[in-house]
Amino acid sequence: RMAARVLIVLTSNDAMGSTDKKTGLWLDEFAAPYYRMKDAGFEITLANPKGGPCPIDAGSLAEAFQTEDTKRYDADEEAKKALASCVPLEKVDISTMDGIFYPGGHGLYWDLVDDKTSVGMIEKMFATGKTVAAVCHGPCCFKNCKTPAGESLFKGAPVTGFSNSEEAAVGLTEVVPFLLEDMIKAAGGNFKRKDDWNSCVVKKGNLLTGQNPQSAPEIGTMFVQMVLKSKDAEAPDVPDYE
Repeated sequence: RMAARVLIVLTSNDAMGSTDKKTGLWLDEFAAPYYRMKDAGFEITLANPKGGPCPIDAGSLAEAFQTEDTKRYDADEEAKKALASCVPLEKVDISTMDGIFYPGGHGLYWDLVDDKTSVGMIEKMFATGKTVAAVCHGPCCFKNCKTPAGESLFKGAPVTGFSNSEEAAVGLTEVVPFLLEDMIKAAGGNFKRKDDWNSCVVKKGNLLTGQNPQSAPEIGTMFVQMVLKSKDAEAPDVPDYE
């Protein structure tokens, strides 16, 4: 059987809006899912709006946030090279992909939310039943996405993402262009969550979301299971969130 082909969409932006704060990708939200895809034998493409390097939020490199997966990344020259040389989003043929995954970090607020190529890819993947997934701030990238019926991707669906209380805890409530939890609720989503900094992963059909950095391993595992199921009816079922 052909290896599953998946796209991880990353930010090109390292600036936090008009402030002098730096941001980018939250490393473990990439590393944990990436290694679960890699270990499942997936063919992985990394892409961002500009092509080239994906900036990493220095905060995510702090000792407190190191995991088995970030340590593996630190020793993995191939992965580092891939993250430093992303494909420009517009050069990706989305029709060849079995799944699309958006890690978080605050960087994407300013370059992916309104990126028409990204929005179009998400809509196409969703409409064709391919796995569409995002963790932490990643679901911000679904803000402008519509179902084939013209509704918000969130409407009527159980979904999660970085919560208002977590945003307050990191002191960025006034800095972000919008609060993810509020946006999901305004779009008619059924916002699910656990306590701050606890893993929460929510699946509805082919849409998969995770609440925070702590959800990265679990969402990576579920993403792999969903992609495998979409390619092979005999693979184990991945039940919807109850």
